[in-house]
Amino acid sequence: MGMDFTGIDDLERAREHAWSIPLEEINVTHWDLWQRGIVAPYFERLRNEDPIHFHPDSHNGPFWSITRHADIMHVDTHHRQFSSEGSIVLLDQPEDFQLEQFIAMDPPRHDEQRNTVAPVVAPRNLAALEGTLRERVVNILESLPEDETFNWVDAVSIELTTQMLATLFDFPFEERRKLTRWSDVATGGPETGIVSSREQAREELRECLEVFTALRDERARRPPAPDLVSMLAHGESTRNMPPMEFLGNLILLIVGGNDTTRNSISGGVLALNRFPDEFRKLREDPRRVRNLVPEIIRWQTPLAYMRRTAVEDVELGGKRIRAGDKVAMWYYSGNRDERVFEDPETLRIDRSNARHHVAFGYGIHRCMGNRLAEMQLRVLWEEMLPRFQQIEVVGEPARIRSNFINGYAELPVVVKRA
Repeated sequence: MGMDFTGIDDLERAREHAWSIPLEEINVTHWDLWQRGIVAPYFERLRNEDPIHFHPDSHNGPFWSITRHADIMHVDTHHRQFSSEGSIVLLDQPEDFQLEQFIAMDPPRHDEQRNTVAPVVAPRNLAALEGTLRERVVNILESLPEDETFNWVDAVSIELTTQMLATLFDFPFEERRKLTRWSDVATGGPETGIVSSREQAREELRECLEVFTALRDERARRPPAPDLVSMLAHGESTRNMPPMEFLGNLILLIVGGNDTTRNSISGGVLALNRFPDEFRKLREDPRRVRNLVPEIIRWQTPLAYMRRTAVEDVELGGKRIRAGDKVAMWYYSGNRDERVFEDPETLRIDRSNARHHVAFGYGIHRCMGNRLAEMQLRVLWEEMLPRFQQIEVVGEPARIRSNFINGYAELPVVVKRA
């Protein structure tokens, strides 16, 4: 728990530190590592020296870190041994404010609830949405100032994903930023600075529940429609959800549709600034956008990990994981596993196995909206390339203080139109 980062302000120093301290001192959940963007070397050491690593003492209690691609795939596809019930984060839920959501359920309840809302991101629905999405992307890009610094995260990443989310929920469009706020509150406690106390977070989430309960009641009185609220209101397994379960699933859909895509949109701009030769290759052949998208998602890995709980004693990689132990599948580390991805810290737009990333999870809990996320990124880059000669990052990104959401609060950029 007590890692000391004095004087560690860049990756080089972090690498020296990561490989010099005793293994048992490494704590990859430490917020400073994520906020400073220096976590990678610590994972590299774990992958190479102790890929199934036990942390006896962290601020979330004892847990196992699973850091190699193959082991993550194993845990994610063995849901009978590694359960999702209860929580998908290392922090256990408070007794008096337990949100139930289908991502934190095992079959059969998981399958019933997921299948109710899955049609919203079915291929036919996505094809119908693409025109709307492209129109919104064009409007956002056309409105950006030229030759002056602005925050890309707010102007593009948040704005685009929030507009899309409002469409999927058929949420009042002019109030769409409420969705962004609820997403931030749900994923960030007082330590992130987003709220001042857990009570404030609960109050804001109760407001979310009230607003959506009114929407659900109104949709229930109307014929079924292809939006998420209507699907929940009319679905056999979801129409009578207790309030905390309804709220839990709303938060899941809001965060899933917001944080992940938002941070991949920002991460892609940052990565192509760090690797300008790749941006040049993209400009020379815009068809490479289709492979760029999974590579951005691999490089960014917007959700750093998912937690499971061992249901029985399991042997993995020569280690004995006991029933009841918490297990963190570090997708961020799996996507940097040198055994799978050559030169993993580099963004390569023509990487042949970019789609082997684990950023969307695997098995029964694989991200339901993965195709929607990819479509948003693809359309955005298809529209950006002919419009902008340059999208220059002009300052250090401000990262979110979180070890779960791997993302950005600010990314100062200047654009030059083509």
